[in-house]
Amino acid sequence: MQIKIAARHGHLNEDHQQQIRDKAEKLLHYFDRITMIEVTVDLQDKIHKKVEILVDAEHKHDFIARDQHEEVMGAVDLSIDRIKHQIHKYKEKIQSHRRDPSLADVKEVKDEE
Repeated sequence: MQIKIAARHGHLNEDHQQQIRDKAEKLLHYFDRITMIEVTVDLQDKIHKKVEILVDAEHKHDFIARDQHEEVMGAVDLSIDRIKHQIHKYKEKIQSHRRDPSLADVKEVKDEE
């Protein structure tokens, strides 16, 4: 998995970059098919720092989250939470929640009769 961190209109210190990288890596615990994470921090506004996170996963369109906060790491946390919610919603959608028996189970029952 590749993590790209970019800053617009300013510079992020190494400590912030490492914290962002650590938080982004934790997304693999939620969805292991992630191939790339791009984090863009916009520092143009002196009051609100904006963060955009793009997560590229196999067999799925990108997950995108944008948020802003007075602190850079606060905006990162809010964006990560939004991505986690999107991943959780996607996983719920793709998992089978049917109570119907599988075709193999149905065939076994017919064979026993």
